[in-house]
Amino acid sequence: MKLKRLGWALVPALLLSVGSAHAQEAVTPDITFVFNTLLFLIMGMVVMFMACGFAMLEAGSVRSKNAASICLKNITLYAIASIMVWLIGYNVIYGVSEGGWIGTLAPWSADDTEALATGYAASSDWFFQMVFVATAASIVSGTLAERIRLWPFFLFTALLTGLIYPIQASWEWGGGWLDARYGFSDFAGSTLVHATGGWAALAGAIALGPRKGKYTTDGKIVTFHGSSMPLATLGVFILWLGWFGFNGGSQLALGSVDDAISVSNIFVNTNTAAAAGVITVVVLCTLLKGKIDLPMVLNGAIGGLVAITAEPLMPQIWQAALIGAVGGGLIFLATPLLEAARIDDVVGAIPAHLVCGIWGTIVVPFTNPEATFVGQGVGIVANAVFVFAISFVAWMLLKYTIGIRAAEADEDAGLDSSELGQPGYPEFTLNHPAPGLAE
Repeated sequence: MKLKRLGWALVPALLLSVGSAHAQEAVTPDITFVFNTLLFLIMGMVVMFMACGFAMLEAGSVRSKNAASICLKNITLYAIASIMVWLIGYNVIYGVSEGGWIGTLAPWSADDTEALATGYAASSDWFFQMVFVATAASIVSGTLAERIRLWPFFLFTALLTGLIYPIQASWEWGGGWLDARYGFSDFAGSTLVHATGGWAALAGAIALGPRKGKYTTDGKIVTFHGSSMPLATLGVFILWLGWFGFNGGSQLALGSVDDAISVSNIFVNTNTAAAAGVITVVVLCTLLKGKIDLPMVLNGAIGGLVAITAEPLMPQIWQAALIGAVGGGLIFLATPLLEAARIDDVVGAIPAHLVCGIWGTIVVPFTNPEATFVGQGVGIVANAVFVFAISFVAWMLLKYTIGIRAAEADEDAGLDSSELGQPGYPEFTLNHPAPGLAE
């Protein structure tokens, strides 16, 4: 009786399988188009959710008196990126001639006249590329938190998302000179996205200076505790989830068995690298510090994710673990070095995105034989010189024209009060702050 029921249950599945096989033979281009488009749309939505992850990580990492301000920065920078990639960014990236340096300065519009030949809907690709640009801008906001004024930050974000990011991305993803001459390889953007955000953040941190009271005249480093470590942890979990879209979607196709297998392998390698980054920081903190530093552990996850982003497809799982573990180790080493240099990075974005982005890019030939250490090195240096130089000049121009830093009294009161006029946490007031949080 059970076998009979099982047999009848299998009939619909068998009919569906046969029908699907015949349909695939007849309309393979349509099916490929649909699956590729769905990959861009679904993975793009997952990457867009990383904006929430950055907002929660940064809101939990800043003091209570700056929580609403950092949330405003994150939602606004996403909106700015959306508009700038439409107006100029997309065509700067993909309008470049082969071996060229910059694409066309023109607004984007969807062109689906040769949709099946392209293999995906034009708007789905635009959306997927746009959320990557927004990610780079999110990196900058965390580093400069608690003392950067809103409008100078917004103006820089427009420059970053409209020109700085698109120009350097065109050199590789648009088929520009890095791709054509040096075979530079950066699968999902360890350098093109994360190091770009890291260099822009570093330039801004130098121009802006540290938060008031962070470094004392006698050389001591003062720890400013974030408003909510649970919120920051939630933010990292959201980013971890978003990275599956970030790396998995960068396969750029899901219309074949091989593509489906590749996306699946990318998921596993991405997850493994992040896990190895976390464990490495936990072990190093235990052995060398005696106590485990939660913010550093959170960045260990991000460092592992950033490191595997340059090549998440080719590594075997043990190689992904090794790449992520080194990323975690770099977080442990680079964070105190940055502090020693008196560069104030509120969320630790520079070690996580810049340092680990460079590591992930330079190690690509370890698993991808088509890449070379020379080509990777040229790409890293070109990205560093271009992004840091343009960013630093832009920050300095803003500094000496409209000003970029909040007034000392406003910084003391918190940017929620001075920039927004309303607190992120109403229960924490200036007169009765929670110890170690609002001060």
